[in-house]
Amino acid sequence: MTEQSTTAAGTTAVAARATVPFVSVIVPVYNDPEGLRATLDTLIDQTYPEDHYEILVVDNRSNDGTRAVAQEYAERFDHLTALDERRRQSSYAARTRALHCASGDVVAFIDADMTVDPDWLERVVETMEEDEIDYLACNVRLYSVGEESLAAKFNRLSGFPIEDYVSEFHYAPTCCLVVRREVVDDVGPFDVRFTSSGDREFGHRVYQAGWTLGYAPDIDMYHPTRTTLKALVKKSIRIGRGKNQLRRIYPERYGSSAQLIFNPAIYLPATPGQVRNALRGWDDLSLSEKLLFYALTYLLKLTNAYGAIRDAVESRR
Repeated sequence: MTEQSTTAAGTTAVAARATVPFVSVIVPVYNDPEGLRATLDTLIDQTYPEDHYEILVVDNRSNDGTRAVAQEYAERFDHLTALDERRRQSSYAARTRALHCASGDVVAFIDADMTVDPDWLERVVETMEEDEIDYLACNVRLYSVGEESLAAKFNRLSGFPIEDYVSEFHYAPTCCLVVRREVVDDVGPFDVRFTSSGDREFGHRVYQAGWTLGYAPDIDMYHPTRTTLKALVKKSIRIGRGKNQLRRIYPERYGSSAQLIFNPAIYLPATPGQVRNALRGWDDLSLSEKLLFYALTYLLKLTNAYGAIRDAVESRR
């Protein structure tokens, strides 16, 4: 290649880089140093131009070595910044803290302990630009490490039906959400009062404001399964609290708390057909697994209801 052609190629590459939007990647984290390392290792090695994206890690009151990990990466990589959200224990408060510092025209959210492919950012931006999407949900692929426990298998088969969330309920879980900054400027950031369901409330504001929601089934983000019954129950209780928080904070939009917690339907078991439809690969399960997973589905529904009741009671104290 001649010197002239080399210069021309370089100029073309610079021009191409100049046309891509600047992206802010936001990572809230609480007490998960190893998960944070795994996430950051995949984020710092993206094919997207390094000078066109930043990573904002927000520690949310960790009391272990997590803050030190965030600081270590911030010292090693110029495009990574370590922040703190100490005032409120809430992932939405942490994300909103980062939004105040973010410089991106596009904002991508990912949870600590999740990982992505090297071309994740590149493909996300291409999809948003080509399909004119303002609010994009990526696919979440659950995986188990080592020998898979029954709890992990249940989690893998039942977790994250993202397409349904977007098409039927008009929101995306924040762990896999990418949104244009102008959308946030229009509808406002997350409501920091939520411990769960803040992603749903934010998505509803976006949908009602008329922005374009989309789902990218071919852009994967990887999330380890929850491996114990205790972990599944803890998440279920948190989700139940979030359902009541929607009604407690915005009763004019979602109805009253009483309408939720005094509704008999939230205490009744799902029908076999509902469980079959909720679990991928149902026909491949053994009879014992089907019975166990049916019972587990009901248990989690009850703990979900408990979370809603608990939030309603605690909010009145």
